[in-house]
Amino acid sequence: AERWNRLHPEEPPRLGYLQAQLEGRTGPVVSASDYVRAHAEQIRSCLGRPYAVLGTDGWGRSDTRARLRDFFEVDRHHVVVATLKVLADQGEIAPGRVSEAIERYGLDAARPSPRVS
Repeated sequence: AERWNRLHPEEPPRLGYLQAQLEGRTGPVVSASDYVRAHAEQIRSCLGRPYAVLGTDGWGRSDTRARLRDFFEVDRHHVVVATLKVLADQGEIAPGRVSEAIERYGLDAARPSPRVS
């Protein structure tokens, strides 16, 4: 669709597959992966809406998947917080709801980022 739109500037633009699948749906798109974030980042331009990506960006840091997901902040609690943050950024919910979730799940906001070595 991107190529077609570029080569047909006077025609109504076409939607890409992902945009077409999301048409008429509301809410953010959040990707959580045990792979590096770069994999999921590749589709950002195809979505046409707010998109949050969580990924492990490394390996060998943990002895189990659960610990890996916790270390890289890709576990269920971080997925919820990422989703709430996008909703808050869009004005759909109050930012305080994000803070409530962080507290409820016991997330340490002062913990160093796992992406900083």
